[in-house]
Amino acid sequence: MRALLERDPRLIIPAGTTEQHGPHLPLGTDTILVERLADDLSAEFGVLRAPTVEYGVNAATRTPYPGNAAIRRKTLHRFLNDLVGDWEEGGVRQFIILTAHGHDPHQEALSTLRTNTASIRTVDIFTVPLNVEEATLPFHGGALDTSLLLYVDRALVDLAAAEDYVPPTRRQRARRADRTIPVEGPGSVGWPTHASVELGERLYHLIYERIATRIFGRPPHSLHAVSPP
Repeated sequence: MRALLERDPRLIIPAGTTEQHGPHLPLGTDTILVERLADDLSAEFGVLRAPTVEYGVNAATRTPYPGNAAIRRKTLHRFLNDLVGDWEEGGVRQFIILTAHGHDPHQEALSTLRTNTASIRTVDIFTVPLNVEEATLPFHGGALDTSLLLYVDRALVDLAAAEDYVPPTRRQRARRADRTIPVEGPGSVGWPTHASVELGERLYHLIYERIATRIFGRPPHSLHAVSPP
């Protein structure tokens, strides 16, 4: 470990959530996506990858969804501050936090961590410019999430159970941070029936390439690291 950090003192931290994404997706959708990206980036660039943080700050819902599990903003903040402090003492000089959850308190917990000298870069993978029409649609368990998971692990998606649902107030372009899940909906917002493996592959490669270029300093050398398992 010491030798690896002396060669490259960066650490990737996947930060997920455990929350509903509709009846067609698993509770760990956000976690699965950032874990896959962390694994691929770690392999491509030879950067250490920390164990995944599987719980985050979920958006409040008036419907109790079985399996949902959340922690408070200050709990996530304190937990990661403790970890980051220990890792910094061990030689980490830059932390790269990957998350797929745009809820404001969750983002605040990740973006306000404190270090002595190390830098921290927090990347919400859905704020990466995607330049595709689907990225302008309201979504939480919609076409983007569903397509990405179809690409990453098709066996985890039950498209037969997918339900399209968009409240009238969200039929215009929506912000990712708007995470209120209406009580009358299926636990997701968007059009998951529009999802496809092909769209998921295109989105994954766009996200991966932009993170590689903007965070790691160069585009990936090859696409082998982002091929489906």
